[in-house]
Amino acid sequence: MIETRSISCPYCGEEFETTIDCSAGDQSYIEDCYVCCQPIEFAIQTDTDGSLKSIDIRSGNE
Repeated sequence: MIETRSISCPYCGEEFETTIDCSAGDQSYIEDCYVCCQPIEFAIQTDTDGSLKSIDIRSGNE
């Protein structure tokens, strides 16, 4: 299950849309901001049925 979410970059504050593959279960990965190109750490949690439970984002420097 692919979901599209709007997030705000922890560096530049700009909002952009990103896609999340919920079928992969809980995961963490780094994706660059589409505006300022800084690395953003994503921590994704899903429910047992594969739906998105939470998204935690932070700068790659934390």
